[in-house]
Amino acid sequence: MTSAGVDGMEDARRSWQQLVEQIEQARVEYYGKDKPTLGDDEYDALFRDLQAIEQEFPQLQTGDSPTQTVGGDRSEMFEPVEHLARMMSLDNAFSIDELQAWSSRIEKDLGFVPPMLCELKVDGLAVDIVYDDGVLRSLATRGDGRVGEDVTSNARYIPAIPHRLKQSKGGPPIPKLLEVRGEAYFPVADFEALNEQMLEQGRSPFANPRNAGAGTLRQRIDKRERELDSARSAKSATSDRSVTRIARLEAEYETAVTRLRLLQLVAHGIGVAEGFSPNRQSQAYEALASWGLPVSDRVKVHTTVKGVEGYIDFYDAHRHDVSHEIDGVVVKVDEFALQDRLGATSRAPRWAIAYKYPPEVVRTRLLDIRVNVGRTGRVTPFAVMEPVLVSGTTVSMATLHNADEVKRKGVLIGDMVFLRKAGEIIPEVIGPVVEVRTGSEKSFVMPRKCPECGTPLAHEQETDVDIRCPNSRSCPAQLRERLFHVGSRGALDIEGLGWKAAAALLADELVEDEGDLFALTEEVLSGSEFFTRAADGGSRRELTEHARKLLSELEIAKTKPLWRILVALSIRHVGPTAAQALAGEFADLTVIGQAPVEALATVDGVGHTIAEAVHEWFAQDWHREVVSKWQVAGVRMSQERVETGPRPLDGLAIVVTGTVEGFTRDSAIAALTEAGAKVTSSVSKKTDFVVVGESPGSKYDKAVKLGVPILNAEGMAILLAHGRDAAGQVATAS
Repeated sequence: MTSAGVDGMEDARRSWQQLVEQIEQARVEYYGKDKPTLGDDEYDALFRDLQAIEQEFPQLQTGDSPTQTVGGDRSEMFEPVEHLARMMSLDNAFSIDELQAWSSRIEKDLGFVPPMLCELKVDGLAVDIVYDDGVLRSLATRGDGRVGEDVTSNARYIPAIPHRLKQSKGGPPIPKLLEVRGEAYFPVADFEALNEQMLEQGRSPFANPRNAGAGTLRQRIDKRERELDSARSAKSATSDRSVTRIARLEAEYETAVTRLRLLQLVAHGIGVAEGFSPNRQSQAYEALASWGLPVSDRVKVHTTVKGVEGYIDFYDAHRHDVSHEIDGVVVKVDEFALQDRLGATSRAPRWAIAYKYPPEVVRTRLLDIRVNVGRTGRVTPFAVMEPVLVSGTTVSMATLHNADEVKRKGVLIGDMVFLRKAGEIIPEVIGPVVEVRTGSEKSFVMPRKCPECGTPLAHEQETDVDIRCPNSRSCPAQLRERLFHVGSRGALDIEGLGWKAAAALLADELVEDEGDLFALTEEVLSGSEFFTRAADGGSRRELTEHARKLLSELEIAKTKPLWRILVALSIRHVGPTAAQALAGEFADLTVIGQAPVEALATVDGVGHTIAEAVHEWFAQDWHREVVSKWQVAGVRMSQERVETGPRPLDGLAIVVTGTVEGFTRDSAIAALTEAGAKVTSSVSKKTDFVVVGESPGSKYDKAVKLGVPILNAEGMAILLAHGRDAAGQVATAS
C-alpha cells in the first residue's frame, strides 16, 4: 500500500470511529433515555456516511458496527425478556430510485417481482407480545432485538392490548403459542396534548410520538404503586408533610396511568406461532384481526412496483389524514416462503424495506428572535434559525405567535430547537433541546416600541395576549401589510400587487395609504424605478409589463363583489365568512358603516365581537376617507338584492379543515359560501360535509368518529359543480 493509501486508510478509520461514537451516543439518547438530541434526518445522514465508508473500506466493518446491529439496549430498570424470535431492524430507502434498486435485487434473486404488501410506517415504539393459549404472557420492548425489557405489568393499563384473544366464528384457531410484533403509539392529538404538559412543566418536549410512547411505556408503574401504598400506610400519613407527599404521588400515579391508557397499538408481524402457518403476510394480518388484535386497515398488496410507488405517493400527500404520525411506508414481500428464500443480513431482512418520507421534525439552531408588525398592528415574534431542510423545503424562519408563547415554550436565543413543518403549514418551533444547552443562551425580551415607527407598544386590554402598535394610520409596517393584503387572493386578488410592489408604492411615495391605490395611473407609476425599465438604449424609461398588469387588475378589482371589498379593508376579525354575511344582509357599504352594533351582531355568522370591530373601524375618520377615495375612484360599494332562487348548497352546513389543494383557506370558504353553504368552525352531527385538505387536525378525527361524510379537494369540486347528491357518492366517512 502506498503512503497515500495508508494516509487515506487512517483518515477513513478516524472518520469511521467518530461516526460510530456519534451513532452509538444517539442510540443511547433515543432508545435508552427517550430524549434524542439529534433529529431523525441527522441520524440517518450519519448512518449513511458510515455505510459509505464501510463500503469503500470493508476491512473497517466489524460485527458490532451500528450497520450490523439493531439499535437499542435494555435498561437496568426492567427485568430482561428474551424474544422467541429475533426482532430485526429495516433497511431504508430515501428515494424512488433506491426503492427500485431494492426491488431489482429482489427480482434478480427470485427471477420475478413477487406481490408486495405495503403498510404505513407508524412513528411509535416496537413491542413484542406473547400469548399462551390466547392469554397474555408478556409485553416487552424491542431492546437490542434479542433481549428486551419486560413491561408486562404496564399492560393492564393499556386497553389497546388484548389480555385474552378471542376466537371468531369461521376464523383460524388461536395458536397454542403466539408471538406478535407491533407498534405502540400515541395518536397525534394526544401526543400534542402531552407536549403541552411537558412545556408547562418546563421540560423538553418529546421530539416525536415514538419517544413519547417509549417514555410512557417504560414507566415503573408497580414502583409508583408501592411508593404510594407505603406513604398511605405510614404512621405519619396524616401529617401535613405526608399529606402533601401523598397528593404528589397520587397525581404522578394518575398521570402515568392516564398516559398508558391513551397508548394505541397496531400489530404488523408474527415472530413465533405454534399451530398456525399462514402462507402470506396479508393472511397473517387477517388472522390477527380475527383474534381481536388491532391491525391497520390501510394495508394494500400490490403486484407491480408501480403500484407500490402509487401507494407511497398517495400517503406522502395524505399522511395527515391518518390519526397517528407516520414517517414512511414499509414494503414487504407478501409470501412467507419467498421471505425465507431471500433471507436476512445481520440486522435487517432482505425481503422488506422502509421508504422514508422527508422528516417533518428536525433539529436546528435558534439564532435570533425578532418581531413582525402585521396589518392590524399585532406584533408577532418569529424565530430566525440556521437554514434546515424539513418536509422537502429549506426553512430559516418559524412563527412563535406571541411573547407568552415564547415564555411558555421556554426557548432561548442560541438554543438548539426541534422544528416542525407538517404539510404546507407555517413552520413552528416545538421547543428547546434543554439537555444540550451551554449556558450562553439568552432570553428574548419583547420590544417596548414598534421597531418600524417607534410608537410605544401596548395591550389593548388587560386580558389580551397580543401586543399591538397603536399607530395604525402611519406605521410603515402596517401600511405595507395592509396594501399587500388588498391584493391577496382572499381579498381583491390583484395580480401584480405583491409584497415587493406594495413596499415600492410606499417607498416611492406613489400612495399615502391603501385609499390611493385605485387612483394609480401610468403617469404616477412612471415615477418609480420598480415599475419602469430602460428603453431606447437607456435614454428614457417605460412601464414594465408588471406595471401595466397591475393597472389592468385594479380596474377589474373595482367590480369585485361587496364582500371582497369588506375583506380588503383590513377590518379586524372580518374574513370571507363574516364579510359575505354582512354583504348579504345589508347590500351596501355605507349602510354597514352606519349600522349600530346591535344590528350588525344579529346577522347570522357575525356576532358581537365582529360587530364591535366593524363599528369601531368605521368610527375612525381616516378609515372613512379610505372608503371615500375608493368610491370616488369607481370601486363598487353595493350589490343588488336579486332573488335568484335557492343556490346549489343552500341549507348545507360544511366544515373546512386543512389546506385544500387549489385554494387558500379563505377562498375555499368563499367558494362554498357563494354557492349557498353555511361554513362553520366545528364538527357536529348536524354537519353535512367536512372538506379535508392537508394537515386537517382534530376536526377530521371528529368527523370520522361521528360518521360525517368527508370530501377531499376533488370531492369539493364535485360538490360545487354538481351539488349534494353527487358529492355524497364520492364522500367517505373514514
